[in-house]
Amino acid sequence: MLLDTASLYFRAYFGVPESVRAPDGTPVNAVRGLLDFIARLVQDHRPDDLVSCMDEDWRPQWRVDLIPSYKAHRVAREGGAVAGGTDEEEVPDTLSPQVPVIEQVLDAVGIARVGAPGYEADDVIGTLTARAAGPVDVVTGDRDLYQLVDDARGVRVLYPVKGVGTLQMVDEAVLREKYGVDGPGYADLALLRGDPSDGLPGVPGVGEKTAAKLLAAYGDLAGILAAVADPASKLTPAQRRRLDEARPYLAVAPKVVRVASDVALPPFDAALPAGPRDAHALNALAERWGLGGSLQRLLSALPGEE
Repeated sequence: MLLDTASLYFRAYFGVPESVRAPDGTPVNAVRGLLDFIARLVQDHRPDDLVSCMDEDWRPQWRVDLIPSYKAHRVAREGGAVAGGTDEEEVPDTLSPQVPVIEQVLDAVGIARVGAPGYEADDVIGTLTARAAGPVDVVTGDRDLYQLVDDARGVRVLYPVKGVGTLQMVDEAVLREKYGVDGPGYADLALLRGDPSDGLPGVPGVGEKTAAKLLAAYGDLAGILAAVADPASKLTPAQRRRLDEARPYLAVAPKVVRVASDVALPPFDAALPAGPRDAHALNALAERWGLGGSLQRLLSALPGEE
């Protein structure tokens, strides 16, 4: 089981009232919400391995170099430059201080946290999915990761549809019913239609339904571009013109939209711990931040605590 951690703690932050606070009054709604979510996942799905995948770089420069608008609207400060020359994602003021607490708690519990410099959590998830010998559950609120769905390999997405309590299991049947594509086809669909939330412009005039129809007719992006060059293809004049004009974007968009599958990752132990790795540190964190029942529910769900 691979967790898109930032996606999940964002959901926890907005799904749990900010009135949930530490003894000193600091909000810990994202921390406690995430712990409850992981506890429920472990209890319901009993994964052998569990990895919390992290954004070492939420807006990698190599993606920005290809599409400068990539996540540009999420940069917190005008111009995007902060200390050290990196971009800083705009997040709620009371969420940012909770992220180090989340990391410390996961480390003390013994849940693997994995990231890679210059890459997003999506790329870590893509790499671990490619490496996996058995079935994989990807838990994310980011539809971009639908591209990893693969029934033959047992790869599915668990997508929170209401807060963090209700999950939709996304397999190839769900993708075909909703979007008319399979997993790899979802990446082509996404780059054709664009995604304002990620700053991807897409092809003007090509929305989700048109993109799905083009992919159904021509198979994939390469097939669509071949049809643009084929005077005998059944593209409408407007579609042909728009796709032809979008060639510079379509040449680079696949590398931006498709998650990496070959990222160099640090060594880690993916096994779900039987009990806390550092009970002393965990007790101190629980007391300092008032983690109460949320932490206890996670610990109770661990296999050695049953």
